[in-house]
Amino acid sequence: MTSLSASKAHPPKLLIIGLDCMEPSLVFEQWRQDLPNLSRLMAQGSYGRLESSIPAITVPAWSCMMSGRDPGELGIYGFRNRVDRNYQNMAIADGRAVKVPRLWDIFGDAGWRVAVISVPGTFPPYPVNGSLISCFLTPSQEVPYTYPPELADQIATWMPDFMLDVPHFRSDEKDRILSNIYTLCDQRFSLAAKLMEQDSPDVLMLVDMGVDRIHHSFWKPMDNRHPQHIPNSPYANAIHDYYCHVDQQVGQLISQCGSETAVLIVSDHGARPLMGGICINEWLMQAGYLHLKEKPTSATSLDKLEVDWSQTKAWGAGGYYGRVFLNVKGREPQGVIPLASYEQDRSHLAEQLAAIPAPDGQPLGTKVFKPQQIYQKVRGIAPDLVVYFGDLAWRSIGTVGNGEIYTSDNDTGPDDANHAQYGLMIFHDPQQPQGGQQIAGAQLYDILPTLLSRYDLSLPSGLRGKVLPL
Repeated sequence: MTSLSASKAHPPKLLIIGLDCMEPSLVFEQWRQDLPNLSRLMAQGSYGRLESSIPAITVPAWSCMMSGRDPGELGIYGFRNRVDRNYQNMAIADGRAVKVPRLWDIFGDAGWRVAVISVPGTFPPYPVNGSLISCFLTPSQEVPYTYPPELADQIATWMPDFMLDVPHFRSDEKDRILSNIYTLCDQRFSLAAKLMEQDSPDVLMLVDMGVDRIHHSFWKPMDNRHPQHIPNSPYANAIHDYYCHVDQQVGQLISQCGSETAVLIVSDHGARPLMGGICINEWLMQAGYLHLKEKPTSATSLDKLEVDWSQTKAWGAGGYYGRVFLNVKGREPQGVIPLASYEQDRSHLAEQLAAIPAPDGQPLGTKVFKPQQIYQKVRGIAPDLVVYFGDLAWRSIGTVGNGEIYTSDNDTGPDDANHAQYGLMIFHDPQQPQGGQQIAGAQLYDILPTLLSRYDLSLPSGLRGKVLPL
C-alpha cells in the first residue's frame, strides 16, 4: 500500500462526487452560506441546474449521465422494466441493461486508471481499468460486488459493517434511518480516500445515496409547504445538517487531492415535497380503460389481481412518475386496441390524463410524454405514456381497491418527497478557474461529452449531449 504522501505525488486528475437527488435550490440559495466547500467550488468554478432525464429517477438517470444516452436508447424506463409483452412481467433494470460504454469505460480504454464507487447501475460488477464497487442494487454482500473480486475482502477489513444502502428507509424508524444514512455517507467517502491513497486512480467517482434517502425520510418536518408538515419536529434540521455533513466530507476528500485535480459535484435530479398520490389504476378503471374480474376491498397491487384483458385498453404502474401501457391487438397477448387506431387512442388518453384536476378542482399541471417524441431511439419495451402528475408534485399510485383517485399516503411505505426535474452541477478545475460562472441550459447528457472534450478524448458517435462551456 502506498503512503498518503506518495498518492499526492499522483493525485487524481478528475474527482467526480455524485450526490443522488441533491436539490439545487437548497445548495445555490437557501443554505449556500452553510456549505463552505461547495460554495468555494461554485465561487471559483462553474455551476448551474442540471436537467435530468425523463423519468427523473436514479435508475436510469445515472446511466444516462455516464453514457450520454437517453432512456429510450438504453431501453431503461425505470427501476423496473417490462421484460416482454406479457402482462405485468417486470424486472429490475441492473447494470446488465446498459449496453454502451460509460465514462469510466471510455477513460479506462484511453489508459486512465479508474475507481468507481457505488454509482447506480454498476451491479453486477464487471472488469474496469482499476477498481469498481457496485451500487445499491446489489442484493447482499453474499454475491460478488467488487472488481477485482478480492477488493471485497479488503473492504471487509476496512469496514466490517459495510452497507450497500440504507435498509427499509421507507419506515417510521427515523432514528435508525438517520444513523444509517450518516454511516452510508461516511463509508463512501472513506472508501474513496482509501482507494485514492492505495491505487492513485486518474479518475475517481463516488455516489452517495444518503441525500436521496434523507429527502424521502425527513422532508415533512423541514418544509411547511408539505401537506403533512410536522412543525417543531426534532427532525426539522435533519436535511440541513446532513447537507452540512456532506459538505464537510467533500472538503475533506478534496484536501487529499493535488492542486491540479478537477472536481465535479453532480446530482442526477432534485427533490420537492410530495403533495400526494394519484391512483392511476383506480382512475383508469373509473374511465373505462381497465377492467378487473373482481374488485378488491383493500389496496392491492394490480399484479395480484385478475384483470379482464379482453375488455382492458390500458393499465398503469406506480412510482414517482406514472407509466401507462396500452393493450394493443397483435402486440399484447390479448390486445384489444386495433393498431390502426393506436395513435389516436394514445393521444386521447394522454389528453385525459393531463386534464385530471387537483382535489380542489384546479388544474394539477400534469405533463404527459410519448417516448417516441422525447427519446432519440426507443429500444426495449417502453411505456406508451410517461406521466408526471402535477409535474412531479404528485406520485403515481399503482394499487387498486381504495376506491379513490387521490391519496395522501404512499403505497410502498412512508415517503416525504418526490423527485424534481432539475439536479445540479458544480465544476472546478484549479488550472482553469472560471470565477463563479453560472451555466444555463445544462442537461445530464452533457456531462460525458463535456469531460471527454476537456481531456481530449474522442467522443463516441450518437451522444445526445453537448459540450458545456466550463
